[in-house]
Amino acid sequence: MNKQLLLTATVTLGIGLVGGYWLAQSPKQESVVQPAEDRKPLFYRSPMNPSVTSPVPAKDNMGMDYLPVFADEEDKADDSAGAVRIDAATVQNIGVRTAFARQSLLTHVVRAVGRVAYDEEHIVRLHPKTEGWIETLRADKTGQRVRKNEELLSIYSPQLVASQQEYVLALNNLKVLKKSPIEDIRRGAEELVKSSRERLKLLDVPAHQLHELTDSQSIKKSLHIHTPADGIVINIGAREGQYVTPETELYMIADLSTVWVYAEIYEYELPWVKEGDPVEMRLAGVPGRTFKGRLAFIYPYAEAKTRTIKVRLVFDNADLLLKPDMFAEVTIHAGKRLDAVVIPAEAVIRSGAQTQVLVVRAPGKFEPRRVTTGLSSDDNIAIIGGLAAGEEVVTSAQFLIDSESKLNEATAKMLEPTAAQPPATPGSGAHNHD
Repeated sequence: MNKQLLLTATVTLGIGLVGGYWLAQSPKQESVVQPAEDRKPLFYRSPMNPSVTSPVPAKDNMGMDYLPVFADEEDKADDSAGAVRIDAATVQNIGVRTAFARQSLLTHVVRAVGRVAYDEEHIVRLHPKTEGWIETLRADKTGQRVRKNEELLSIYSPQLVASQQEYVLALNNLKVLKKSPIEDIRRGAEELVKSSRERLKLLDVPAHQLHELTDSQSIKKSLHIHTPADGIVINIGAREGQYVTPETELYMIADLSTVWVYAEIYEYELPWVKEGDPVEMRLAGVPGRTFKGRLAFIYPYAEAKTRTIKVRLVFDNADLLLKPDMFAEVTIHAGKRLDAVVIPAEAVIRSGAQTQVLVVRAPGKFEPRRVTTGLSSDDNIAIIGGLAAGEEVVTSAQFLIDSESKLNEATAKMLEPTAAQPPATPGSGAHNHD
């Protein structure tokens, strides 16, 4: 039995020595390494922030060159926590769509509902300058169109009669004293006429009525009040026979040759608009007509209930087609232009304080990337940081991929080795038992 074991061991040792000698004498196979100059980088990665990449060579803020990532290094580069790999069949089944980030000029058009209103700068509120009774009311209907200097009404005023009498007495006094050899007397008579005349002007006595009084010295018991500008009567505050005072508003007259239009825009649209931007307006009451105006004022506060900001638009209305309280469709062509990296807004994933996109590294390979977003316009959004023009992002089914990414990241954290526990030192909790 011992002889057989010895024979078997001897044969095995011999075979091993012969095999080792043959392997040692055989020529070594050299590994083929691809020359570095033939390797083409897939993209470039920031040396300080691996999540920042560029499709072309670039430098970071510190002047350091981005590091090239080659095809044989991509797997390691993409194997960071959160990276996702999906086979082609699954990509097709879940309906993944992508788009490329591009450098583009972002513009915006704001659409809102407007309400036509009176131009507050062209509204006249007419009050009498004296107490009295209305004798004749010539403009007696609201909506009536009046012309500048047109007579509106006449008022009988005892104060007006007394002021006319003072003026006539001053005129007669001047006739007597203007031949006086004493200059101060002549000057005093002239000043009395002048002050009496000014008092009548302050009572809104029209010029023609003042000339008639000067020539005829016939005292009129009624004061004629004329409209100061063209416009439409929108309110009448008194009627014939009514006693009025300077506090009584006789008429409200509005010039409708220009109108204001109020509209409300949302907070996110506010950065786009500015005063002076061109505006277009369409109304159901004036079909086929587009009115052109401008944004005149942005109110310095927000509406508490709607969280919108009111803006005021101005339009010419020489033909009076625009009527107060009409509703309109308003389009504000924002004058602001933003040159930025732009992607579809649907590509952005917002989760709490974090905003990210899914970047396509290769077919079936996706990487979550934090980005900083800027202004948005329609279906596009500007990216301020975290993404370069030319990179490809996921625009649909990204929430499914993002869920997988978060699961991978959580799994990677769970599998990280924990730090070794330091050995217990005497007195730290171990007790010797005798």
